[in-house]
Formats: sequence, structure tokens, C-alpha cells
Amino acid sequence: MTDRWARAEAQFRQREAERKYRRDDKAWERSRRAAATPVADEPEWEDEPADGWDPYEDDDTAVIPRYVDEDEYDDDFDDEPEPEPRPRPRRRAGARTAPARGGRAAARKAARKQEGGRRRLIWVAAGVLLVLVVGAGVYKLVNRYTPAEDFAGPAGAPVVVQVKSGDTATEVASTMAEAGIVASSAAFYEAAVQNEGMNSLQPGYYAIPVHSPAADAVAALVAPGSRVGNVVVSEGRQLHDQHDVNTGARKEGIYTKIAAASCVGAEPERRCVTYDQLAQAGATTDLAALGVPEWAVESVRTVPDRARQLEGLIAAGSWDFDPSGSALDILRQLVTESARSYESTGILESGRVNGLSPYETLIGASLVEREALPQDMSKVARVIVNRLDIDQPLQFDSTVNYALDKTEVATTDADRGQTTPWNTYAMPGLPATPISSPSIAALEAMEEPEPGTWLYFVTVDKEGTTLFTESYSEHLQNIELALESGILDSGR
Repeated sequence: MTDRWARAEAQFRQREAERKYRRDDKAWERSRRAAATPVADEPEWEDEPADGWDPYEDDDTAVIPRYVDEDEYDDDFDDEPEPEPRPRPRRRAGARTAPARGGRAAARKAARKQEGGRRRLIWVAAGVLLVLVVGAGVYKLVNRYTPAEDFAGPAGAPVVVQVKSGDTATEVASTMAEAGIVASSAAFYEAAVQNEGMNSLQPGYYAIPVHSPAADAVAALVAPGSRVGNVVVSEGRQLHDQHDVNTGARKEGIYTKIAAASCVGAEPERRCVTYDQLAQAGATTDLAALGVPEWAVESVRTVPDRARQLEGLIAAGSWDFDPSGSALDILRQLVTESARSYESTGILESGRVNGLSPYETLIGASLVEREALPQDMSKVARVIVNRLDIDQPLQFDSTVNYALDKTEVATTDADRGQTTPWNTYAMPGLPATPISSPSIAALEAMEEPEPGTWLYFVTVDKEGTTLFTESYSEHLQNIELALESGILDSGR
């Protein structure tokens, strides 16, 4: 591009700028002087340049003509002489012409229209965004003050739901909503955070009426009688009921306790699993359906009395079960969880110390539970292991009482003379099954007995004093002490 082109373009841009913005008199004077100044060394072109070069042939932009603004002909300046126009080169035939004044005005109009369109799009987009933001805010505001969906009542029949260990109020609320107890989890949550009883809520199963107002559902959940399916199995408890020889009082068995804990609802719609249903389910030969662990299956399969095959397999402790299940479902849940509890003590590896199988260790632990006080459990476990090692009968009164409906600490000669799969007076070795549900302390004592050579022990007073010895003659003397204290007197 030539210097002339650059100067012409600069002057045009200056005039365009001055046309758009009002100028003072000095500015007009400078403009006229610049226009009147001749271009130095500007060639005088003929129809055809001498060297054959046409400045318009190779350039893709026509020379911008001097644009005369209408304001230049304002009456205030009529007395000033017009600057002489500069000579312009002649154009060859067919050369492109500069755009007309009307064409440039149309271009500017189109540009302004395009710019206006862009501005309208920006305003429209901003308006849409504003509507969305305001709408979201209004939605949140409305929902914040809109009550959560709730049932008006009356409530329906109770259903069983589980509160798991570690559940938060939000998770409990979801459980209630999914069970149809409340209309929404939000309603339950709002009611729950206002009830202090939720702070003492325990894991377990609860019976709550469906379609309850949220506040009523929370109140029912924390009410003392709402928990169901919770059974406490005390140490030394047996599957079936027994009666005391002296008082006639019934000692409830595990099946009786499970049946009582399984009841849901109020009369006349009250639903319970019965003792008979549990006893029947517990006698099934489908041991897998009962949850019997693999380490006990072979021994349980050979138990001579099916009604007692689950003895000892429901551990002592507090257990939660789903009372809406069948008798078989309930027993499987309790046996499975008990086996997990036993295995956590190391019963599967205990044979390296006591020389017994896991099931035999469980049987021995049940004997320890019925024969010893906590402080003597490890010594009694050692007596059991020592006698088994020399094939000496255990001769425990607890094994005699196990098969009797009426029991006492002492036993008669007739009782001890009965041959049963459990009477260790009538045979050497362990009884056919555990004789009770042992505590974890008794199980751990049997898994690792205290070192010693004891073969005999006897409790000599009602305070629980127990004497141990490896001498039979000394043991007979200890028995005399027990007789003197009256601890071995029979009520029959």
C-alpha cells in the first residue's frame, strides 16, 4: 500500500470522526488547511502510467473518495473559500469504481441494524436468566414455607420396621415413608427432631401403624411398648420350659420367650408365633434352613431327640428378630447370628488348646455355665478336659437334670440311674448336645482352660465356695462339707 493511500485513508477516518462529533472552529481550520496542502512528489498520471503500473489494478480496495459532509456547506461558512480539489488519475475502462455515497450509508445502516440485533439478543438472554433466577428463588421460598405432605389420620394396622444400628434421623424417616407409615420422610423428620425421645432410640424392630400423622408416628416409635422382636436369653437358659422341684415355679425356655417377643398389635388382631410352631420348626431335618453352622451340622444331624437339636445354638444375650417372619425364619435369624457370635471368640481354633471340635467345645461350655460360678469357670473347664483325656465319666448333676421336667441342684439315686443321651453318670464322655446356652465367659473358659491337674470339684456352701482336687479321697471329704451345709439336700 502506498504512502498516498495511507494518508488518504487517515484523512478519511479523521473526517468521519469529525463528522460524528461536533468540532470547534480551530478544528475546522485545521481540517481545511490539511485538505489544501498539496501532496509532495505526487506523480502526474495520464490515462496510462509510464511504467505500466496501475495502482488500482492489484489492490482489492478502491480509493476512498473525499467525503464531503453536508455540514461543510453550512451558511456560517459560505464566505470561506473552498479548497481546490486535488487531481485524480483517470481510470481505465473496466476499472472498479468507488462505492457511492448511498452504498456507504446503507452499509452503515446495516451495521447499525446488526449491532441492534445483537443488543436485543443480549437483553433477551439476560431477561430469560433473570426469570430463571427469580423463579428458582420463589420456588425455594414457597417450598420452605409449604408444610411437608402428611397424613391426617386415622392410622391403620401396625407394620414392622427395622431401625438399624447407626441409622440417622434422615434414614429412619426414609424407612418410615417407604413402609407407608408416614406420607413423607420430610414430615417425619420435622416431627422427629422435635421429640427428645429420638435421642434414646435403640436399634431393633418396631411396630408402627400405617398412615399415621408424622407426630403420632414418632410418638409411637419412642413409646416403651413399640419395640417388638427383642428377646433376652439369659446364661444357662434351655430351649424348653422346666419347673423347680421345691417351688413348682416355671422357668421359661427360649422358645417360650421368643413366642412372647414375636407378638405384634393389639387384640383382637394381635399376631404371635406360638411355642408349638417354634418347637415344630426347630425339629426340622433341614438344618440349612435353620441356619446351623457348618462346624455343627454333622453332630446335630445325629442328635437322638430332634426337639433338642438346637440346644445351645441360640446364644445367651439380647437378640432382635423380625417378628413378621415365620417360626422357621425367626429361628434361622437367631441361630445364624449366634453362630457369628460364637465364632468371634475363636471357637473354630480352640481345638489346638483343648483338643475338642468346635461343637464339643460348645457342649463343654454349656456344662461350665451350669456347674461353675464365673470365678471358677476356667478351673471347671480344666476338670472336664482332664476327665475326657482319661475317659473318666464327668458325673455332673446338671446333665441328669437336663432331661427332667422338674429339676434341682441335688439329684436322687434314681435320677442318676436313668440312662439318657445326656446323663454323664451313666456314660463317659460329653452329653449328646449342649445342655444350655452358655455365656461368652463360659465359652472362652472352655476354649482355653486354666492349666491344672484337677479331676474333682464340689460346691460346699450356699455362698458358692467350690473346692478342687485331683484326689478322690479328698473329694469325698469335700462332699461331706457340702452335705453339712445342706446344699445337697433334695426336695424329693
